[in-house]
Amino acid sequence: MKFEGTELTGKEIEFSVAEHVLGEAGFVHAGQWDYERVTFDYKFDDLVNDDVYYLRVQAYAVKGEIPSPYSVIKFLDPILGKHYYPHGVEYADEKFPKHILDKSNKKIEQIAALLK
Repeated sequence: MKFEGTELTGKEIEFSVAEHVLGEAGFVHAGQWDYERVTFDYKFDDLVNDDVYYLRVQAYAVKGEIPSPYSVIKFLDPILGKHYYPHGVEYADEKFPKHILDKSNKKIEQIAALLK
């Protein structure tokens, strides 16, 4: 599921600032990058349904190369996916529980507020 039109979408910021802020918000960077793209993940363990979901915030370099702390990245629309073992995360055609959607929206708002 794609969260379109958030305050985060399209925002440009130095990589080191983004890395710090998203880390403070509980997102993991975990080496998910190349010189042009980066991904930050937040894991939701749904104890009600025994499922795992990931809120993924992706960005790409508009100046410099990742992981240079002074490179500038631009955020894409955040996406939410459900993890299926052993296949990975699926984003399309999923029905997400309301409490996971609500938590995802709060996380996106939290990041946007911290980046202001």
